[in-house]
Amino acid sequence: MKLSVPQESADGERRVALVPEEAKKLAAGGIEVVLEPGAGAASHQPDSAYEEAGVTVAEGQGLTGDVVAKVAPPSADEISKLREGSVLIGFLAPLTDGDTARALADARVTSFAMEAIPRITRAQSMDALSSQATVGGYRAALIAAQELGRFLPMLTTAAGTIRPAKFLILGAGVAGLQAIATSRRLGAVVSAFDVRSAVEEQIQSLGAKFVKLDIGLEDAEDAGGYARALTEDEQKRQIEALADVIGGMDAVISTAAVPGRKAPTLIIEDAVRQMKPGSVIVDLAAETGGNCELTEAGQTVVAHDVKIVGPTNLASSMPDHASQLYAKNVASLLGLMIDEEGNLTLDFDDDVIAGACITRDGEIVHEGAKEAAA
Repeated sequence: MKLSVPQESADGERRVALVPEEAKKLAAGGIEVVLEPGAGAASHQPDSAYEEAGVTVAEGQGLTGDVVAKVAPPSADEISKLREGSVLIGFLAPLTDGDTARALADARVTSFAMEAIPRITRAQSMDALSSQATVGGYRAALIAAQELGRFLPMLTTAAGTIRPAKFLILGAGVAGLQAIATSRRLGAVVSAFDVRSAVEEQIQSLGAKFVKLDIGLEDAEDAGGYARALTEDEQKRQIEALADVIGGMDAVISTAAVPGRKAPTLIIEDAVRQMKPGSVIVDLAAETGGNCELTEAGQTVVAHDVKIVGPTNLASSMPDHASQLYAKNVASLLGLMIDEEGNLTLDFDDDVIAGACITRDGEIVHEGAKEAAA
């Protein structure tokens, strides 16, 4: 079996789907691994390191494999170069990008979306959403610290005592928990809010205070462990209660998202107005509409003397470790697809294989992707 890794073509994408360490393991298992020259350069993985790992580095071979491993969704040009019957693995945005799913089906490519991998115990090592969210949460705390213009820890000096900064983290998924942990390590006093009461213990275990809002909201967790979408009335009461909490914070990091939907609005303009001058909001949901109604994706704006940062693709800003984590996710998924002799064997009775599959035999087979394509 031939596995190929192309150079990412999406603007600003610096990650690579396979690092030399994982490539070496695959090559040792009898898989022919081919890399497009310079594919790992942006993540500081030189071609020479791949060659030492047993990878063939060849021009024009990045999309020619029986299996093609990517990070960002493929462009129309890349899809046109994939072989009929080949397998594509990568982030494919199946719930929102119906055009890509339709194009892959028309090209008769069997595709697997990393974000569609079922959240079950045996698939944890393949969970790329979590691995990349870890990077995003860590980076968000650093951005908040850099943009704040204030010390985070309490400092006692000859010139007096500086009080610690107060941080609020909205959403306690993987990104939120990492933001909590990093903010605490930097010395901030951290509070966190989530509509799922089950995460209270996790928040407290990281040394943060769990914010409870007296708004009569029952636990808002769905069957998959994600936060469910709130009703209009629930959301209104939540926003109003949060505004008072947000007003007393030096920095807010928002991470709340509902898969396949616009990000919920948690920070209204009145809440921003209540924050102290010079405060900071880092909105990790900027790409899906933002948790703050003043957020602009990919931009930093100032409103009411508060800086609102709307970063996109934060994981790509730390390409070295983001690629390392993602490559392990890809290699784990490949472990379910390849037999001991290195042959490609797709078992669609396997929950992980079936759940992650987006297109197969010229059809869109993932229900969420079908809706997006329609």
